[in-house]
Amino acid sequence: MPSSTRKPVIIVTRKLPDVVETRMRELFDARLNVDDRPLTQSELVEAAKTADVLVPTVTDRIDRAVISQAGPNLKLIANFGTGVDNIDLDTARNRGVIVTNTPGVLTEDTADMTMALILAVPRRLAEGAVYLKDPKSHWGGWSPTWMLGHRIFGKRLGIVGMGRIGSAVARRAKAFGLQIHYHNRRRVAAEVEQELEATYWESLDQMLSRVDIVSVNCPHTPATYHLLSARRLKLLKPTAYIVNTARGEVIDENELARIIDAGAIAGAGLDVFEHEPAVNPKLLNSERVVALPHMGSATVEGRIDMGEKVIINIKTFLDGHAPPDRVHPAMF
Repeated sequence: MPSSTRKPVIIVTRKLPDVVETRMRELFDARLNVDDRPLTQSELVEAAKTADVLVPTVTDRIDRAVISQAGPNLKLIANFGTGVDNIDLDTARNRGVIVTNTPGVLTEDTADMTMALILAVPRRLAEGAVYLKDPKSHWGGWSPTWMLGHRIFGKRLGIVGMGRIGSAVARRAKAFGLQIHYHNRRRVAAEVEQELEATYWESLDQMLSRVDIVSVNCPHTPATYHLLSARRLKLLKPTAYIVNTARGEVIDENELARIIDAGAIAGAGLDVFEHEPAVNPKLLNSERVVALPHMGSATVEGRIDMGEKVIINIKTFLDGHAPPDRVHPAMF
């Protein structure tokens, strides 16, 4: 804990909304990244050596090497993001460093984007928009058989991970007439199942082989790495679609690209990728894939809410109390 005679040193690894950075400067000795240049691993090590509190984002790899070289004053890593797969939680715990995140505030934004992709891929929205803007296309007007997609009403949606975001997706999808199926570590409350008219599958394999659209909404953990493996992807119907707004590592991306290229499934809507910012060229070049640059939570309101959560976690910790969004390794 820093001395009460000075403001605590808060090092922020990326540019945050102006209103958030201004408040941080008022409260703390905030070292900001005004250029928004991703820090190198050596720069992250130096930040950990200097900071009382480190504020990384989900793309910063705060691994064992960074945490083990942290200075004696670093007692809090206040992650700007919900997922904490970028942080070595076990090493942080062993070093006595508390980790917090920003849960809840991005639920609706991410669910909106998920629903947008559930609509966009079967109805070929991105493909149609690109075609119309291409001066070489020479669109000839409406035709009964032109740019046909597939109806989503009445189809089965299989949600992988029925947490906050998965449940928010289910509520939206039900309003669009989709039948809700889900696989989760634990079955949700009976009243939630009843509200959503949701069918629970203890076996992910059995669910995947029966649904028309798969929505990935679980966090990336060692247990969910390649949860949708090559073997499981082969269980999908050739008419099925995959939507992923969670983490790219949950899907075997090379196998996904292969089966889409081979026509073994109908297509995919992807906001996240296994090796970001690199994306498999087969996915980018496929007309059956709508690919977005990790935009699921990208709203002004959401980013400000995230920043406010970070500030509350820091303030609460510095005031000697347990921060509200403390992460425990067992949670992930």
